[in-house]
Amino acid sequence: MQPLTATQTTVGLVRVPRISHAGLERAASIGLRCPICRENLVEASYRSLAQSRATFRCSACHAQLRQEHGIWLALPPVRQAYYARFMKEYEHIRKAEGRGSNEPEFYRALPFRDLTRRNSWQWAIRGKTFRYIERKILAEVSRKVTPPLTILDLGAGNGWMSHRLARLGHRPIAVDLLTNSYDGLGAASNYQRDLPDLFPCFQAELDNLPFADEQFDCAIFNASFHYSENYDRTLAEAIRCVRPGGTIVIADSPTYSMEPYGRQMQSERQEYFRKRFGFRSEGLASCEYLTPERLVGLEVRHDLDWNIHRIWYGFRWAFRPWFAKWKKRREPSQFLLYSAKVKAR
Repeated sequence: MQPLTATQTTVGLVRVPRISHAGLERAASIGLRCPICRENLVEASYRSLAQSRATFRCSACHAQLRQEHGIWLALPPVRQAYYARFMKEYEHIRKAEGRGSNEPEFYRALPFRDLTRRNSWQWAIRGKTFRYIERKILAEVSRKVTPPLTILDLGAGNGWMSHRLARLGHRPIAVDLLTNSYDGLGAASNYQRDLPDLFPCFQAELDNLPFADEQFDCAIFNASFHYSENYDRTLAEAIRCVRPGGTIVIADSPTYSMEPYGRQMQSERQEYFRKRFGFRSEGLASCEYLTPERLVGLEVRHDLDWNIHRIWYGFRWAFRPWFAKWKKRREPSQFLLYSAKVKAR
């Protein structure tokens, strides 16, 4: 373990930021904006967003932002209809793949253990990615910004990353389309035992986040960026919400060296879904993968300087490209982590 900075301490083997009064004051409230007309709504305390049953009404268009079963519903009805097919198919696939459990301990152990053992290899990757984010990315952010950090968990799924961030003393907000209690934001209730207050959860699309400008220290695309239908629009929205000097992270999205490999993966994946589930899972026109060329384009258009991080996932993962070449198969995806500082606008 690396030496701790002046703003960190340890609990067992877990690195926990030392929370200061300045950090608490800076992160005391979260500004919300209307998901319909995008006018600013209200500033609410972080704790109240996790506990409140209030309804906020937009003075400009009279739309309501309300909470239901602990989840703030910030997906406009027209967009709910737009995503309906994707959400139905995605939930069907995820349940068939055994992505959830009836046991709270399953969720509380993630990402470091998969108690069902149905997707252990994937959770092993998620666990190593999270440890890297914790020890490298967030440690660097904490050297420049007094914790607790306010963090957007984009594509939060069942909320495992927000759970881990909250246990480290940070203030995460979980954002996802799905609200079911198996693999969506509804599963976040399983973490209440570990936390004095559950982190706020928002049902929202990544291209229209219900938050005011320039207030988050970090936004993490949690194995979710590749679901975007428009990388430029999705990235621009995250940048809008992050303060100048804050950090954008893209984690666990598949990367290929060239476009043909990515397109071949798409075709293979859709055919697999057709044979197993009876549909090709085309409810969303997701971009599905990254390439160096795509990243350079995003870097130029959004005035970013990507840092590329290579995480060690083990020998088996590292030698996948060699095995594929030997067996004359297409190039397998790689999971690289990308981070960038948001510059002053």
